[in-house]
Amino acid sequence: MIRSMVEELKRTIQVLHIDICTEEDRVRIFDKADPLYSVLARTLTSRRDNLIITVADLEKRLYTTTPISEAAS
Repeated sequence: MIRSMVEELKRTIQVLHIDICTEEDRVRIFDKADPLYSVLARTLTSRRDNLIITVADLEKRLYTTTPISEAAS
């Protein structure tokens, strides 16, 4: 279940990355420090970055948790 959630989140991260690039191309501003940088791109970037952290945490839990079958042995 966690593995499928991680895979779905990774796909969402890819879609967000594409959306960010598309928005930057649309407004022709790529510098995040520029005051005219797109609010949409900034919001999508924040969401993507939060999902990247979430995926890293889930993967860490997934690989550090002892499987139930091993614990029962």
